[in-house]
Amino acid sequence: MLHAIAAGRAETTTSCEPDLFIDGLACCDQSAAHHLAHAGLVRAAGPAQEGQRVPAELTAPGHVVLAALMSARRQAAA
Repeated sequence: MLHAIAAGRAETTTSCEPDLFIDGLACCDQSAAHHLAHAGLVRAAGPAQEGQRVPAELTAPGHVVLAALMSARRQAAA
């Protein structure tokens, strides 16, 4: 999910339990999407009315987590 968001392929709703859409389709793990938002790793890229879809973006902590995951994956592959 973080890769898709970083690549600009995701949208989110602006509600208290934001839903995530990737490539226009509802993400199959909305619970994980909610956790990412509540942890402050993902946010709506701009203002919107409740329930409206807007582009999703990674926050600064989200970029840190994604970089750490990518680094760990590279180390495991080596």
